[in-house]
Amino acid sequence: MKLKTWFIFLMISTIGVLLSLANAPKIFEYHLLENQQSQINNTDEAYNKMMDVLTHQRCMNYHPNDNIHKQGNDLHSHYFGMERGEDDKGFQATICNACHNSENNKYSGVPRAPHWSLAPASMGWEGLTRSQIPERLVDKNVYGQRSFDELVKHMTEDELVLWAWSPGIDTNDQEREIPPVSKEEFKNVVEYWFDNGAVIPTK
Repeated sequence: MKLKTWFIFLMISTIGVLLSLANAPKIFEYHLLENQQSQINNTDEAYNKMMDVLTHQRCMNYHPNDNIHKQGNDLHSHYFGMERGEDDKGFQATICNACHNSENNKYSGVPRAPHWSLAPASMGWEGLTRSQIPERLVDKNVYGQRSFDELVKHMTEDELVLWAWSPGIDTNDQEREIPPVSKEEFKNVVEYWFDNGAVIPTK
C-alpha cells in the first residue's frame, strides 16, 4: 500500500514538473530573442557612430549641395572662389591638384591626399538629415550602382576618406579636428552596419 501511494505521488509530481516546463519560456527562445535585441542595439550603435563621422566637417566639407567646396570647422566656402568644375576636381586653371597633392603641406597648411576632389554632385549631403544621408548612400540610382561591398571598400580603404584622421594643420598652424570616432572603429561599424542589412533606424 505504501509503495502504491509513493508511486502515485511520484507520478503526480512528474506531471506537475512537465506542465510547469511546458508553460515556461524556452531557454533557447529566450536567448534567441535576447540575441535579436542585442543585434538591433548593435546595429543602431554602429549606424550612429558611422553617422557621427559622415556628418562631421571633415566629411561634410567635401559633400556640398552647391558645387562649392567648404573649409574649416564652420564649413565656409573655399577661398579664391573654387568650384566643382570638371570631374569634381575644379576647372583647368584652378584644378584641385594644383595645390592639393598627395601629402599635407605642413608649411602652408594646405591639406593633401591622393586624388583630391569633391564627392560626386549626386552625393551632396549638405543640409540633409542623419537619415537622409544614408538613404542616399545606399540608393544605387543615386550613387553609381555601387554594391554594399564596394561602398564598404570605399569608406574603409579610400585614402581620401581616411585622410579625415590625419588632416594636418590649418593655415593658422592649428591641428585640424578629427572625427569623434577612431579610424579603426569607423571601419568596424561601417562593415557591421552594411553586413547587417544597412538598416536605418526609425525615429
